[in-house]
Amino acid sequence: MVVEGNAAKRSWLRAFIGAILCVTAAPLVAQNAVAPQATPAAAIQPRADPADDAQIATRIRSIFGQIPALRGIQVQVSAGVVTLRGSVPAATDVDRAETIATRVAGVVTVENGLTRDLAVDANLAPALGNFGNDVKAIIQALPLIGVALGIAGLIGMLGYLIAGRERLWRAVTPNVFLADLVATSIRFVFVLIGIVAALEILGATALLGAVLGGAGVIGIALGFAVRDTIDNYISSLMLSLRQPFRANDHVVIEGNEGRVIRLTSRATILMTLDGNHLRIPNATVFKAVILNFTRNPERRFAFDLGVDADDDPIDGMAVGLRAVNALPFVLDKPQANAIIQDVGDSNIVLRFFGWVDQTHTDFFKGRSLAIQSAKSALEAAGFALPEPIYRLRFDQGAPLSLAGMQTAAPEPPEAPAPKVVPGTSAPIGRDTAPENHVERLVQDERSQGSGEDLLDDRRPVE
Repeated sequence: MVVEGNAAKRSWLRAFIGAILCVTAAPLVAQNAVAPQATPAAAIQPRADPADDAQIATRIRSIFGQIPALRGIQVQVSAGVVTLRGSVPAATDVDRAETIATRVAGVVTVENGLTRDLAVDANLAPALGNFGNDVKAIIQALPLIGVALGIAGLIGMLGYLIAGRERLWRAVTPNVFLADLVATSIRFVFVLIGIVAALEILGATALLGAVLGGAGVIGIALGFAVRDTIDNYISSLMLSLRQPFRANDHVVIEGNEGRVIRLTSRATILMTLDGNHLRIPNATVFKAVILNFTRNPERRFAFDLGVDADDDPIDGMAVGLRAVNALPFVLDKPQANAIIQDVGDSNIVLRFFGWVDQTHTDFFKGRSLAIQSAKSALEAAGFALPEPIYRLRFDQGAPLSLAGMQTAAPEPPEAPAPKVVPGTSAPIGRDTAPENHVERLVQDERSQGSGEDLLDDRRPVE
């Protein structure tokens, strides 16, 4: 019983090991069964049969006889080696003949001795024949070409008809410039669709790919060449949408001061304070820091006055502010104020601030009168407005005596009566009315309606 039990155990163990080996070897067997075997090259026969050479030569000559360009080729076969002699019309025919000969069964190798025939008649006749065939093909395709051109023209006309609805695009878009851009884009898209449809009818869509590929390369090159123009065009579009200023606004753009005449698709035109036209490219305007004096009519002026170092600067500020606030054009709100700006070697610099309404008061005229009023008030209150003091040192010689050299200061002459500005009751130097001559020039030019203008009063200013 023990022997039988051991035999049963051994048989069970052998069966288990065999199952493991089968499972492990199965993928390898399957892989070997599935993997394709490399086809060995055909072996060269140890003996050459002349009958086989004749059959190979006959077969190659019969094939060449069916091809007009290869009919004159001389074919010799010896021991499976094919030798080709003669001339062919084109260089491509040399490789073509060798390829055909190599594919014939029994050929060991090919000795290609073919040359291109450079005779005029041999090359001119085929070219003329091909040209004639092309002309005939074009003549036969004229009806189809006419249909393709007609469909392309209809699609393009439809695009131009849609783009010509100026009222629609101006109602949809914010301004005229963007409306023109949308109309131009619609024309371009419909023309492109018409070309694609025509090429599709003619079966020449491959030509479209080549054209678009070339156009892409040319477009990249042109993009680098005219990037400044493109930058200016995009800036014009953005300015027309953002509306950074109105017509006749008093602005400073990149240090250029003037009043805005109009915004075109290429430049911003200003009227300088000297009455001259100034054109600034829109790319510069879009990137520039723009200072607009018209948006807020209230504007602050500032000026400096120096008092003697021995005087009280606080009292000086109070005296100057009373004089500034007494001027009728200086606004009560915001209030005028003053500060101690600096302490110099011989004086204390006071800085005064005040506000004016530019719609009623010229900024520079008001500032000038404020300076004059504050200076007169300080002098009347006994404040000295010292000039710079220089000390001179003499290293040699006796010092000069200043005794007895002081003389009485001459009495100031009487001030003449102020002249009155013609047409007004204000004396010359006291008139603070805004200077609007440049503003009238801008209005006159805009009233003429010459040139495009992208400024739109209906849109909010940025």
